[in-house]
Amino acid sequence: MGAFDEYYYLGRITKLHGNNGEVAAYLDVDEPLEYEQLDIVFLNINNSPVPFFIKNIGILNNKAIISFEDIDDTEKASQLIKKEMYLPLSTLPELKGNKFYFHEVEGFKVIDVNFGELGILKEVLDYPNQAVMQIFYNEKEVLIPVNDDIIINVDRENKTMTVKAPEGLIDIYLE
Repeated sequence: MGAFDEYYYLGRITKLHGNNGEVAAYLDVDEPLEYEQLDIVFLNINNSPVPFFIKNIGILNNKAIISFEDIDDTEKASQLIKKEMYLPLSTLPELKGNKFYFHEVEGFKVIDVNFGELGILKEVLDYPNQAVMQIFYNEKEVLIPVNDDIIINVDRENKTMTVKAPEGLIDIYLE
């Protein structure tokens, strides 16, 4: 278990902003404005999540200007440059229906509408152009794209996911 297993990556502090200890940060998220009310963030300090309380935050596109409590000069603020920012997984808004966080579906049983039961979803591999679900069928790796057209149903209660893999895709892995 890593120190950050219960956290997700929010972004990174990029540089100083002004002379009052404010910093500029890049938010690596789809909806940056959802973080306008943020009052705490965890910085990676020596590979541990350390809480920093936010006095003020302004967001424009994926950039944020943040002033932290107790960081009121450039000397203190400069120690935060290049630090990664994290938030607890528990603060993620709950997704409904077929939308899911990658960490949320690990361990789900994956069933293909044509093929039948494929196996347990080991991990979602987040490649630059396409995230794929990694499933092992009889010890053979099967990769299925994470895509609205492919994911038919996510059943959180029973920890199953129904997919409709493109024709021939599963066969490629099992030959």
